[in-house]
Amino acid sequence: MSADRPTLPPVRLRSEAELARDALSAPLLARAAQLARWAERGVPVGVGGQILDEPLSAATEHLGLAGDEDGPAYTAEAWQLAVDTGLVEIEETVDGEDGADLPDDAAAGTATPGEELGLLTSGSPQDILDIWLGGMETVLADAAAPDLADLADQLTEGGELDLDAIDWNPEEEAELLDGILGNLYLLTALNESPDQEVPLPALAASMIVPDDMEEPTDDVLEEVSEAMMRLDDQFRVLEPIGLVAYQPVDEALIEELDEDGETVLPTGSGPGGAPTAGPLTDEDVSRYGLVRLTPLGVYAVRARMLDAGVHAPAVGDLADKGADVLLDALPDYPEALAQAESELWLAARTPLDASRDLLAAARGDDDRAPRRRLAAQQTLSLVSPDAEAALREVLDDRQLGGLARVWLAERALPGIPEPSQEMIFWLTVDTIAAQLDSADEDATGELRDLVQGLTDQHSGFFDTAWRVDHPATADVLEAMGRLHPDKKAAKEARKAAFKARSRQSG
Repeated sequence: MSADRPTLPPVRLRSEAELARDALSAPLLARAAQLARWAERGVPVGVGGQILDEPLSAATEHLGLAGDEDGPAYTAEAWQLAVDTGLVEIEETVDGEDGADLPDDAAAGTATPGEELGLLTSGSPQDILDIWLGGMETVLADAAAPDLADLADQLTEGGELDLDAIDWNPEEEAELLDGILGNLYLLTALNESPDQEVPLPALAASMIVPDDMEEPTDDVLEEVSEAMMRLDDQFRVLEPIGLVAYQPVDEALIEELDEDGETVLPTGSGPGGAPTAGPLTDEDVSRYGLVRLTPLGVYAVRARMLDAGVHAPAVGDLADKGADVLLDALPDYPEALAQAESELWLAARTPLDASRDLLAAARGDDDRAPRRRLAAQQTLSLVSPDAEAALREVLDDRQLGGLARVWLAERALPGIPEPSQEMIFWLTVDTIAAQLDSADEDATGELRDLVQGLTDQHSGFFDTAWRVDHPATADVLEAMGRLHPDKKAAKEARKAAFKARSRQSG
């Protein structure tokens, strides 16, 4: 993998069949398909395929939206999606230049069901998803478009269209929306509960508040507030296509704060948009908007990232890969997803073959080898006792004998030879090296307890440890010197690290 290629945590994807069902049930696509079937007798349309006023009224009635104040707008959106995705096809009777002189209510062509409509019922799940993805891109473009009311005001005043005057930059707007969707995707990937909703202020702040800013300034909070309200508009556009599940900002709250001229943020918002002053209930926070990517949204954002060259893995991607690829990837996966990936990989192999492949791939003296062996040990913990023969084959292996004994002991299998002291210490150094390489701030305390426990159990631990023939011995001892809470033991660890370093260089 290229070092400069962006990489994201893996995500769980629903099956294509499930995603296709989600796509078909998305309100906007469902209405577009309904209108495409309704167009069987032919529907007169204006230039560009827009539905005219008279058929719009009939179409709104057909969708059961006649009693809804926004019914015609919803119908027009669904019709446009049908045109953009090929669910209807347009036979033009007037060319583009002549059409420019036609009255708004004059027909320039006729719409009938398109070839794509048949794929929604007889096509494969991927066919359906391809149609949905095309429609999703259209909706994304609509979400990033400027406020039509602002454009109408400019045109009504007879002036030329000035994008600077309405504070809209198409590239910046698209990048902001991409960034927001990327952040939602990352939060979904890292969250053990994929249905967790994100407060809109926190999402807006994630794009605007600098990471090193402890307390946002009033100007920054104002910028977050403006971005939040823009996102509120955009998510309202994106929800009907099924990309996000969204609880909008409370309209009453917007009116209250607009009247007061205040920013639309919870009192005391700190970094990340989190409230810092006064206890807020879940109901209070929800008034500012809550959003999450749907499973269909996760699929769509991942597809766009893959197209952009981002490495965005999904659980199950490694099922047909070699054990070396699996063990190289697993250390970077969250624990739950690493186990899910391992289970899918093991399901495609017999326990004996899988174990032999894992053990062979776990060998090595390179920097990542300890992490591979730890990943192998964790994956082997999921293997049935049918793999016993593979583990016994490596009992005398310096790098694998220790973890093989652990595996056999955990299953209370007989005839496990006692490990030598050299093997015990080698496995100890290897295990700590793996955990040091993957530890985050939350795991530092656990690692400190492990280090203290080892030295408490083995008197003279450091006198023996510096002699261990492992590439990471000196690094592990130096880390133990930093982590050990006892000053005397920490000093002994540093002396041992110096001896190990001298031994390695000599």
